[in-house]
Amino acid sequence: MHIFSQIIFTVLLLAAIILFARKCRNIRRNILLGRDENISDHKAVRVKNVLLLAFGQKKMFRNPLVALLHLFVYAGFIIINIEIVEIILDGIMGYHRLFAFAGNLYIGLINFFEILAFLVLVSCAIFLVRRNIIRVKRLNSKDLQGFPKSDANAILITEIVLMSLFLIMNCCDTLLNMRGVGEYINTPATDFIISSKLHFLFNGLSSHTLIIIERSAWWLHITGILAFMNYLPYSKHLHIILAFPNAYFASLLPKGEMKNMPDIQQEVLYAMQPELAPTEPPSEEHKNFGAKDVFDLSWKNLLDAYTCTECGRCSAACPANVTGKALSPRLIMMKTRDRVEEIGKNINTNKSFKEDGKTLLHDYITVEELNACTTCNACVQECPVSISPLDIILQMRRFLIMEESNAPQEWNAMFGNIENNFAPWKFSPDERFKWAD
Repeated sequence: MHIFSQIIFTVLLLAAIILFARKCRNIRRNILLGRDENISDHKAVRVKNVLLLAFGQKKMFRNPLVALLHLFVYAGFIIINIEIVEIILDGIMGYHRLFAFAGNLYIGLINFFEILAFLVLVSCAIFLVRRNIIRVKRLNSKDLQGFPKSDANAILITEIVLMSLFLIMNCCDTLLNMRGVGEYINTPATDFIISSKLHFLFNGLSSHTLIIIERSAWWLHITGILAFMNYLPYSKHLHIILAFPNAYFASLLPKGEMKNMPDIQQEVLYAMQPELAPTEPPSEEHKNFGAKDVFDLSWKNLLDAYTCTECGRCSAACPANVTGKALSPRLIMMKTRDRVEEIGKNINTNKSFKEDGKTLLHDYITVEELNACTTCNACVQECPVSISPLDIILQMRRFLIMEESNAPQEWNAMFGNIENNFAPWKFSPDERFKWAD
């Protein structure tokens, strides 16, 4: 029977790993559909960002209570899953609590894991209440209708179930140890700090029933973790993994500093100093100014889209969104990710991208949304994982204006003034300082 269980477990584990690796490979390919961008400077600062923003969740602590609950869930779930190393080895090798020989060290670790499991369970329950009963505004906006809303609830419920199974498994295990049943005497303790409080629920059951419950909890716990691992790449909770590289590659420019377009800078330079202009025709074809589709964005923009947690802090801070405009920075990231995923499916089906008549601009993100942005950087400042919706907005606005000549009339008047008068206002350059008089 042990051999049969080992075979089933090994096949299940390999299948889960293969499926997860295949999806991760597709996501990596999708991110690299973006244009190249070299981000290799200031390595020490970038490592510091990873430690402070991804591990330490520095920005989350602007709201200490929510940050603490999130830290319990985030750190707790990851640390507890160190315990699955033993479960995996037990499943492959047919052992029961392989590391039990460590004695008091093992007991201390399991107690620590149980405390974390309890904190994760309570925190997830509170988050469910915030989303579905208190209905925090940014977590219940129209941005999240459909899958995004059910996705968040499904993850929270799954984490509660997984932590409960872990505690039930330990509870039944220690009860069977107290009764001296079979391999359960390997358990180095007769109770653990949290699961022992559940003994009263199971104490009246027969040893045979306890074994069934313990084995069922064991199988459901590890199967649930493997299923969760494969659900992760389809969910906003992929940020559990991508927050770390995203924090490392985050822009180090001051918030108000925009990236210039070298080609345009060069054209201005040639206009001012014609003698520097090349006499030969350009060697390569004209590239789009700005971005029309995800291929025109950088790989970092697409990494941002996959890293988005859909928490809505960006939209809650956005003055355009708050005043009822069409713009939602969160939705910009979600739509970008949807477009990348659609292109990825297109490539999977056709082996290479087959033109589908759609673009990120117009088909997913509207001109009205883009023009509502005030470029105030509030969304960038608020994002806990260093995402920049503004960078995507600016690149698409550049395409609108420089490729489609599609700008509001008020903007065109300003552009004309800058071109003719070197200032946004319709005054002669010689008179630009007269306002001071």
